[in-house]
Amino acid sequence: MSTSNRIEASPAPSGGQSIKATIGQLLRRPEAGSLLGLIAVFAFFAILGGKVFLASAGYASWLNVAAEIGIVALPIGLLMIAGEMDISIGAVIPAASLTVAIVSGHYGLPEPVGILAGLAVGLIVGSFNGYIVNRTAVPSLIVTIGSMFGVMGLTLGFTVLIAGSTGVSLVPSAAGKAILGQFIGGMFEVTIVWWLLFVAAFFYLLHISPKGNWILALGGDKVSARNAGIPTARLTVALYMLSGFSAAFVGVSQVFVYQSAQVLAGQSFIFNSIMCVVIGGVVLTGGAGSVVGIVFGTLTFAIVNQGIYFTGIDPNLGSIIIGALLLLAVMTNDKFRQMAVSFATKKKK
Repeated sequence: MSTSNRIEASPAPSGGQSIKATIGQLLRRPEAGSLLGLIAVFAFFAILGGKVFLASAGYASWLNVAAEIGIVALPIGLLMIAGEMDISIGAVIPAASLTVAIVSGHYGLPEPVGILAGLAVGLIVGSFNGYIVNRTAVPSLIVTIGSMFGVMGLTLGFTVLIAGSTGVSLVPSAAGKAILGQFIGGMFEVTIVWWLLFVAAFFYLLHISPKGNWILALGGDKVSARNAGIPTARLTVALYMLSGFSAAFVGVSQVFVYQSAQVLAGQSFIFNSIMCVVIGGVVLTGGAGSVVGIVFGTLTFAIVNQGIYFTGIDPNLGSIIIGALLLLAVMTNDKFRQMAVSFATKKKK
C-alpha cells in the first residue's frame, strides 16, 4: 500500500503576533535606544518645563541648537562609522566665520566671494587631514588635534594682523541674511532648514547610495575593504572633506546670524557633536550606525542642553545630566546591539 506525503502549511501569524514581531524588529534597530532616550528626555522636560517649554520659544531654543550641532554631527558620525575621528572642526568653524567676515566685511568684497572662501577653508583642512591620515600611521585623533591647533594659530595670527583684533564684524545684505541668517517667525533660525537638507543628503549617502556600504566596510575592516576593491584612501579623504565643509558651513551661517566672528567660537562643537553621535547609537569602534540615530542623538542633546533653563533645576547641573545621559546612552545602545546580534544568530539557526 502506497502512502502519500502530506505537506502541512505553517499557520499564518495572527494580528497580535505580527504586531509583536514588528515591534521586536524595530527595537533591535541601532537607533531604537536613542529614540527611547529622546522620548524620555522630552517627556521629562515637558513635565518640569510645562507650557513654557512646550511653547514656540521652547521649541526654538533647542531646535536652533540642534541645527548647528546637527550639521557638524552628521559627518562626524560618518567618520566614526568609518573608524576615524575629526577634532579639527573646533578650529574650522571660527576660521570659516572669520574668513567671510574679513573678505566681505573688512575688505568689502561681494558676499558670495566671502562665502566661497569660508567654505574653501573647510575643504582644504579636510583634504589635509585625509591626506595625512592616509600617508602616515598616526591615529586620526592625533592628526586632527594637530591640525586644529595649527588652524587656530593661523586664524588668530592672520586675524590680528589684518583686523587688529580677535573679532571681526559683518553687516550682511538682505539676501545673505535671508538665506543664511534669517529667523523664521522671529525665533527659528533658517539653519534648521539647512540642517534638514543636510540630513536628507547624508541619509542618501549612507543608506541609499552604494558608497554607504563602503563607509560601513571601512569601519569594519579597512584592510578587507581595500582588498575588496573599495578605494579606501579616496573615501577617507572625501569623508574628511565632508566634515570640513560641514563645519565651515556652520561657521559661515554663524557670521550671518550673529553678524560677527570670534577666534574661539567653535570649541564647544568638538565634544558636543561627538556626544550627539554616541547618544545616537554609532559604535565607537566603527562599522555600525545610522543617520536617523544621529538625528535622534542630536535632538536629545539639544533638549537636555536647553531644557534645563525651563525648569527649576540649577543650570549648573546641566553638565552632570548630559554626562549621565551619555553613559546611559552607551550602555543602552550596547544592550540593543546585543539584542540585534542575538536575534540575527537565532534566525541563522
